[in-house]
Amino acid sequence: MPRIVSLLPSATEIAVALGFGNDLVGRSHECDFPPEVTALPRLTSTRIEKGLPSRLIDDRVQAIVTAGLSCYEVDAPTMRDLAPHVVLTQSQCAVCAVTPDDLVEALCAWQGQDPVLVSLAPNDLGDVWGDFGRVAQALGVPERAPPVVAKLKQRLAAIAATAAAQPTRPTVAAVEWIDPLMVAGNWVPELIDAAGGISLFAEAGQHSPWAEWDALVDADPDVIVMMPCGFQIAQTLGDLSPLTGRPGWSRLKAVCEDRVFVADGHHFFNRPGPRLVESAEILAEIIHPNAFSFGHEGRGWQRLARGNGAA
Repeated sequence: MPRIVSLLPSATEIAVALGFGNDLVGRSHECDFPPEVTALPRLTSTRIEKGLPSRLIDDRVQAIVTAGLSCYEVDAPTMRDLAPHVVLTQSQCAVCAVTPDDLVEALCAWQGQDPVLVSLAPNDLGDVWGDFGRVAQALGVPERAPPVVAKLKQRLAAIAATAAAQPTRPTVAAVEWIDPLMVAGNWVPELIDAAGGISLFAEAGQHSPWAEWDALVDADPDVIVMMPCGFQIAQTLGDLSPLTGRPGWSRLKAVCEDRVFVADGHHFFNRPGPRLVESAEILAEIIHPNAFSFGHEGRGWQRLARGNGAA
């Protein structure tokens, strides 16, 4: 059986979905689902201090990149000791997770046959489904991917069918970063569409764009969903003031109608793997609460109390 190291949370979840949970031998510092993977050796660390607000994280990332460094460090000796046959990583975003460039040192002194490096870079849902096939192919079982993907697509199609029958399609601003303001692109617009909403500012398959506050005010979305990359709900709630403190926040339609929500961006929307379907479920509960109830409220999302707003 293959020995697998996954340095990407979504790739870990894909490997498990394909039936290779017991073959994982190492993980990244962010791989935490399913919970049993946390017992595996942790092979990466970040140069970004924990607990920083979004603005300071952005400043810190820019300083690291400007200095020609990586945001991540790889424990090369431990990785060599684990002797994996396959290493799962990504090349889409050097800020979000370890990239192949970060593995150069770990692989340059490799003894014996080099591991197969599988680098994922999904831009939209089609790419995400394709990644199941790429991982399955690398692991020698290409036949496992189609039935797994088919079940995920069926669940998503069922959400879309119910959402299409609803009388309204609210406009949705999905916030991927608070300060500076960024809206969620790539696969998130497709999830919003499946959940019965209209995505503002971002396009499916395109990287998440920066946004101007005035543009958000002018669009005056029906629904605002905070889903900062890498942030769980509690961290987002503690970092809202750069947005909710802006002039005009309290006059936004979504604020006035209590349709501002905080979602777990770390475990759901920013992991392009099996739980994107659960991310669509979260959006469906938020956008059409009378039509959907999957039980994610309180764990995957919560409504932002109006008292958290400002002038």
